Amino acid sequence: MRTDTSSQHTPTILDVEASGFGRNSYPIEVGFVLPDGQGYCTLIRPEQHWTHWDAQAEATHHISRSLILERGLPVPEVARKINQQLAGKTVYSDGWANDYSWLGALFDAADMTPAFKLENLRALLDEQQADQWHTVKAQVTSENGIQRHRASADARLLQLTLIRLRTLV
Repeated sequence: MRTDTSSQHTPTILDVEASGFGRNSYPIEVGFVLPDGQGYCTLIRPEQHWTHWDAQAEATHHISRSLILERGLPVPEVARKINQQLAGKTVYSDGWANDYSWLGALFDAADMTPAFKLENLRALLDEQQADQWHTVKAQVTSENGIQRHRASADARLLQLTLIRLRTLV
């Protein structure tokens, strides 16, 4: 997959996959892509009291509860790793409200504070770019053959879409 960067600042993009939506949902995977195109992704082993599971969410991201129980990293380890790599950065998400909530659950359970700031990706777009977002995202998806609905793949897709939009101006 091409990770071409423009001369403009390329932001770090983060995405979270979760057990479902709503008050009892929790993060099961977090991924991000740094400005240089390097990515990070990890599954998250749920805390004992994190029991909510939505079959529709699983059908979307194709991550089973048994997979996160088997291969997920413990919550404190995930929070530490994210903080180490994102410390002092402003990180952008296209699902800010949900991702903010899920990261809050992660860091609360780890008894830690995020060392980075999460912002809405929409803040980086002007009106013209916002209007073109879905069309350009579909083009980038098609050109790069992105099919996985997983955290790091989604973050990379969002970053590539933003780069493409900036080159169209």
